[in-house]
Amino acid sequence: MNRNPKITFIGAGSTVFMKNIIGDVLQRPALKDATIALMDIDQQRLSESEVVAGKLARTLGSKSDILTFTNQKRALEGADFVVVAFQIGGYEPCTVTDFEVPKKYGLRQTIADTLGIGGIMRGLRTVPHLWSICEDMLAVCPQAIMLQYVNPMAINTWAIAEKYPTIRQVGLCHSVQGTAAELARDLEIPIEEIRYRAAGINHMAFYLAFEHRQPDGSYRDLYPDLVRGYREGRYPKPSGWNPRCPNKVRYEMLTRLGYFVTESSEHFSEYTPYFIKEGREDLIEKFGIPLDEYPKRCVEQVDRWKAQAEEFKKADAIHVEESKEYASAIMNSVWTGEPSVIYGNVRNNGCISSLPDYCAAEVPCLVDASGIQPTHVGALPPQLTALIRTNVNVQELTVAALVNQNREHLYHAAMMDPHTAAELDLDQIWSMVDDLLIAHDAWIPEWARIAKHAKSA
Repeated sequence: MNRNPKITFIGAGSTVFMKNIIGDVLQRPALKDATIALMDIDQQRLSESEVVAGKLARTLGSKSDILTFTNQKRALEGADFVVVAFQIGGYEPCTVTDFEVPKKYGLRQTIADTLGIGGIMRGLRTVPHLWSICEDMLAVCPQAIMLQYVNPMAINTWAIAEKYPTIRQVGLCHSVQGTAAELARDLEIPIEEIRYRAAGINHMAFYLAFEHRQPDGSYRDLYPDLVRGYREGRYPKPSGWNPRCPNKVRYEMLTRLGYFVTESSEHFSEYTPYFIKEGREDLIEKFGIPLDEYPKRCVEQVDRWKAQAEEFKKADAIHVEESKEYASAIMNSVWTGEPSVIYGNVRNNGCISSLPDYCAAEVPCLVDASGIQPTHVGALPPQLTALIRTNVNVQELTVAALVNQNREHLYHAAMMDPHTAAELDLDQIWSMVDDLLIAHDAWIPEWARIAKHAKSA
């Protein structure tokens, strides 16, 4: 194209994440001089991000215009790409509430941002704001592509497709490429020599193939090596990313299902009914399950990001490394026509034939000047389909609650969650949802609120 693209970043007060995405973008020749519109409701954090983005541009020799907005619609005017990264209600009070209220009922969690009662409540807080972005996009940039980095990813993607089917969107996560790199480290094989294919739903996709390229050009299945290494105690190797979680849950599930899941053990332990059980501390110990992991991580991450942001503000130039995120590759492919392949979360529409057409699936996607084009995968192995459906049920009911403004479906969603149902009875589930809706009163839509101290029947 003859002009430079405009990239709008909603939630730009997340300075370090903004720096990673914009740093990737400005390293690509076709995007180097893009107009960058940063938007956040926090003026102080927005100003900090403006300083960092300006230094990034100078470091990389970019002529980008860096614009800042607290008004969402103005920031979106004429955008070609919209990056979305925010957390409604923040770590405090909302994430803390999502952990502390269930804990009173004996329901313990690890991450609570994707599925389970924590994911349901986060979706309830998040989707209405995503819909407001869609409304503004239809008004001022209807052809823009939304690159959505917000959890609960599957619920968000599904809800956008349900209510705003003309919005061009993809939900992006780093679990597929991140886990592939983890397994390569365990196997001591360069990731460049590994070929894989994955599909499923966000945080519960599975590697349908995981293979090592041989000198003669053929490929060898690596699953027997992974199973043997786990049974012999050689895998998983200690993780520098999260030493609190030794990653045994996913290896155990590999031996039961025959396939390795793409999201972490701390996540996966709360997506299933098998690992976190009242009175079974032996399971917590055996599999190294880090209860209350996300609150700990949030505190550490906030402190780390604050320190990094301060360093960026003081530095004359900012060192830039390429991140593992897909955003810049997508923008480059759409803008230039140069094809790339990513893993994206999109409306299924038959890509995975054993899952509902209307759910949000995570599949390989071809990206070029035509946009993001999901590839056909076909049917998953039946045991994977069955397990994924237990999560799709919760997502479907949460989306139904949002689309139809039906509060009862929030209780139904919690009732169907595998971990919640394994721990609590129906009266406990209803009461817990009541307490959470009361606690989140200021952050949720009017239709979902209940009068304080007025419990549902």
